[in-house]
Amino acid sequence: MHKVTPVSTYKLTQVVTQGEWLEARKALLVREKEISRANEKLFAQLRDFPMVKVDKEYIFHSSDGKKVTLADLFKGKKQLIVYHFMFPPEADIGCRGCSFMGANFPDVRLLESKDTAFTAVSRAPIEKIEAFKEKTGWKFPWVSSGGSDFNYDFHVTLDESVAPVEYNYRNKEELEERGLALHLNGEQPGLSVFYKEGDEVYHTYSTYSRGLERYLTTFNLLDVTPLGRQVGPMGPAEFKLSYEYDEEK
Repeated sequence: MHKVTPVSTYKLTQVVTQGEWLEARKALLVREKEISRANEKLFAQLRDFPMVKVDKEYIFHSSDGKKVTLADLFKGKKQLIVYHFMFPPEADIGCRGCSFMGANFPDVRLLESKDTAFTAVSRAPIEKIEAFKEKTGWKFPWVSSGGSDFNYDFHVTLDESVAPVEYNYRNKEELEERGLALHLNGEQPGLSVFYKEGDEVYHTYSTYSRGLERYLTTFNLLDVTPLGRQVGPMGPAEFKLSYEYDEEK
C-alpha cells in the first residue's frame, strides 16, 4: 500500500495589511540574499576543489546491450554527473524516492550544452532498467553497474561482507550512534561528479542523503508555499510514480 501524508490544514493566522506584508517581505529578502551569497561562496570552492584520479576500470551495461567504461559515459564531454539510483537486482521497479528525483531531472541536453554528460547508474540488470524507463517515460541515460565494484566503491551499496560500511562520510559506528540504521546496508541514494582530462578520469564530488535535496525542483517550489512540502517520514518516497498519476485519470 502506497502511503502518503495527508495534506495539512492551513489556517490564516497572520492576515496583515499590504504595508505590514511588504515590511516582512523585505526583512525576509535580506535573509534570502545572505543565503544566496553564502551559496555562491560555497560553490566557488568547488571550482578549485581537490580531485582523485580513478584508477580502477568499471564496466557498465548500456541500453544498446554494449559494455561501456566510466570514460565512455562522458560521451565526449569534459564532465560527468552520475545519479546513484536505488534499484537493486532483485527489484522490478526503482526506489520511489529516487523516482521522485528522476522526475525532477532536467532535459540532459541542457547539461550537454555546458560540456557535461549525465547518467543514472543502478545495479539492476539493464533489461529491468529499460522496462522501468519505458513505464515512466523517462529519457535520461541510465546504465547498469551490475557485476562491478562501482556502487560499493562510491558507498551507495552497503554490504559489510564486500566493503566497510560508510555512508555520507560516516562509518558504521558513527551511523549507529546517530540512529541511522537505514543507512547501514543495502542501496543508498547519492550523486557523484567526475572530470575527464585526456584519457584520465577524476572523481571531484559526491553528495548523499539530504545533500540531494537541492536538486529537487518540486521541493524547491513547494518550500515557498504556505503548506510547504507536505511530506512525512518517507519524504520523496511518498510521491507516486509518473504512470500511477496517469492511472488515476
